[in-house]
Amino acid sequence: MKITIPELSLVVLIGASGAGKSTFARQHFQSFEVLSSDFCRGLVSNDENNQSSSGDAFDVLHYIAAKRLAAGKLTVIDATNVQAEDRKVLLQMAKQYHCFAVAIVFDLPEALCHDRNQKRSDRQFGSHVVRRHTQMLRRSLHSLEKEGFRYVYTLKSVEEIASVEIDIQPLWNNKKYEHGPFDIIGDIHGCCDELETLLQQLGYVKREEGREQGRQGRQGSTEDFTPIPNTQFPVPSPQSFWNFPTYYHPEGRKAVFLGDLVDRGPRILDTVKLVRNMLAAGTGFCVCGNHEHKFLRKLRGKNVKITHGLQQSIDEMEALPDAVREPFSQELAGFLDSLISHYVLDDGRLVVAHAGMKAEMQGRGSGAVREFAMYGETTGEIDEFGLPVRYNWAGDYRGEALVVYGHTPVPEAEWLNNTIDIDTGCVYGGKLTALRYPEKELVSVSAARVYREPTKPLGNNSITRTAQQELDDVLNIEDVLGKRIINTKLQPNITIRAENAIAALEIMSRFAANPKWLIYLPPTMSPPETSSIPGYLEHPTQAFTYYQSQGITEVVCEEKHMGSRVIVVICRDIAAAEKRFGVVDEGMGICYTRTGRRFFDDLELETQVLARVNHALTASNFWSDFNTDWVCLDCELMPWSAKAQGLLRGQYAPVGVASHLALNDAVTLLEQANTRGLDVATHLTHYQQRAEMASQYVTAYRRYCWQVDDIADLKLAPFHILATEGQVHTDKDHRWHMEQAAKISNSDPTFILATNYKVIDLTDPSSQAEGVHWWSEMTQAGGEGMVVKPMQFIVKGSRGIVQPAVKCRGQEYLRIIYGPEYSAIDNLQRLRQRGLSLKRSLAMREFALGVEALERFVSHAPLRRVHECVFGILALESEPIDPRL
Repeated sequence: MKITIPELSLVVLIGASGAGKSTFARQHFQSFEVLSSDFCRGLVSNDENNQSSSGDAFDVLHYIAAKRLAAGKLTVIDATNVQAEDRKVLLQMAKQYHCFAVAIVFDLPEALCHDRNQKRSDRQFGSHVVRRHTQMLRRSLHSLEKEGFRYVYTLKSVEEIASVEIDIQPLWNNKKYEHGPFDIIGDIHGCCDELETLLQQLGYVKREEGREQGRQGRQGSTEDFTPIPNTQFPVPSPQSFWNFPTYYHPEGRKAVFLGDLVDRGPRILDTVKLVRNMLAAGTGFCVCGNHEHKFLRKLRGKNVKITHGLQQSIDEMEALPDAVREPFSQELAGFLDSLISHYVLDDGRLVVAHAGMKAEMQGRGSGAVREFAMYGETTGEIDEFGLPVRYNWAGDYRGEALVVYGHTPVPEAEWLNNTIDIDTGCVYGGKLTALRYPEKELVSVSAARVYREPTKPLGNNSITRTAQQELDDVLNIEDVLGKRIINTKLQPNITIRAENAIAALEIMSRFAANPKWLIYLPPTMSPPETSSIPGYLEHPTQAFTYYQSQGITEVVCEEKHMGSRVIVVICRDIAAAEKRFGVVDEGMGICYTRTGRRFFDDLELETQVLARVNHALTASNFWSDFNTDWVCLDCELMPWSAKAQGLLRGQYAPVGVASHLALNDAVTLLEQANTRGLDVATHLTHYQQRAEMASQYVTAYRRYCWQVDDIADLKLAPFHILATEGQVHTDKDHRWHMEQAAKISNSDPTFILATNYKVIDLTDPSSQAEGVHWWSEMTQAGGEGMVVKPMQFIVKGSRGIVQPAVKCRGQEYLRIIYGPEYSAIDNLQRLRQRGLSLKRSLAMREFALGVEALERFVSHAPLRRVHECVFGILALESEPIDPRL
């Protein structure tokens, strides 16, 4: 006996104790799929036969079953389940999670079940128990389907049980094995002229043309594309009433139609024929729209209201000759009835449905799923045009799959939370729109005319902000709180601890700039391994050695400016800022720190800085060269004191003053003692050295400070062109970034500095020596040091991404970081024991999150998805890692 079970089902085994349910479950289902009431009793009481623990055991069983069904896993309930009230809970669960309820009934003789129990030492109970089970079972046999079981299989003998074969059948909506590429087409409503034009514009050709021409293969060879026919629909013969051109794409693309083929338009039956023939030829898919559903009911003689354009479909049918109309109606009804609610495509990455599909309904089968797919969801209210007010399910959507739908006509297709409505009202004089997948490109054909006046105006084309930007005005705290795991392209499964998220929330909510600007935060940088060269804690040799060990042969050494890291996001003008970032009355851009705070407290000064940068970008033809209206730049802004004034006054200056006064006084007293003949020479030398180091400390930080009265006192040094419209520039090497930054600098050299850099060949010792010499000259002249980067922006090694940059700081700059006396022999020796593994791990995780944030923004992901990465970087900064590294 063959038992067919849909892949997403709740299978309920029903039978008396001893009927063989557990043995059957072990033979036919995976161990994780089976939830046994006996096992759950053991979980809660250490005794599988403890009937007094049944309440708690079934609580556990129901909880696990709910979790499995929510995750879309086949679940088998191994319990007696002979009472209707026990089955009712399970049926409600199947309904809640839109799964099929399947009953497998073990209707075996009472005596057989009792004999089996007697042979088991753990089932020593009276025959009355099995008798009661059997009686309740047989009373239920004829009511199982009425209770709500979609499929009922009854096994009446041991031989029948032994002969069972279980066939797990994929759901009809499961097309995950179809990977495309696809061209998804919105509501057509009989606009066949526009449909044919759109198909041709998308590259589809009629079959007759294809047989003559063949196709040009991707490698330049000519070959015939042979689609796999859909055996559900016979290929029409020339005499068939389905005879109509069949379209296919020479490169194997498939069309996906979102329903509402019928009603309202001028060529309804032609549209249906075209789509049906593409399905028959295997070159297309189609889901059911609400208008197909209503038309089907009319064809089957149901009493339906002739509204919303149905009359046009009826008129075309009635215009057919009498000899054709009846058989065609039957075949048309069969075709419309074959259309299912929605499809899940491309390994679950793409979902198509007429009116949309919530994440929890995707890939499931129930009346509620079909109803939502065809009609969407309403609030229960009626608007001023007499139409139902639709609930904005897409605004709450958090699913991973991209959902493409129609049903509600809009003036322009636009993205909202990884969903897109591409019904652009062709029949109302708008456009017929297709979404090319996976390219995510929109292709449209304007309607030839207005075929039907809309009951409700399509919308306002003058709105500057998108629906996504309107929704992004408020972020949900639940999207960032608690422990989170973020998947990025460069490094999977980056964990954000709950306690770190709380710390980031404090900063973000109290101090950060508008999150709509925060599309990137720069990562921390690790220093190289400690140097063994006397007097040095960091040295370029160790940086070069690290990259050599990773198989890298060429690096870029960039001068490390002693300023403050600043991210500059700037647009061509205010209108561009409002359009791309969704900000209102916030100017053309922003300057913010690596913790997401506004860099300038003085907004007027920020405005001047942005104006200078904008002028330089315009003068260097940046906007036209990059075909963009915005750019994100990674920069250093000098002097350091412009941002670190509080740090200087509260930390560095007090240390410098205190050490100067105390140590100079100590040296004076020791000199006086030495003059009087006391043996204090050792102490005097020691304190003179300490006073000298204190003086060096003050000199070191003063070098990076100067008075800032206006913009003329500031210097900006960009070193990364991070992203522009449509592009994240991590695919360019660092030489390219330096060259582009220099072009910008050339347009305003008094304000924008070009960063000095050298390219080092790691296979050439003389080139390495040149790099070391360059670093030594810079640091001895008071420079901070340099940053060593692999030539390529992103380098992947055998164990993941390689450190994107290593900072190598000079001796005197490290005095600011570690304190005046860090260079004392004992202190230096102790500092050489510092560990770098945590710092390096942090740098790579933050780098991966930063690149991911840019990728998501450029691909027009919802702000919450971009913010997830930015917030993650800020949270990682709370990890307990030595900030001096």
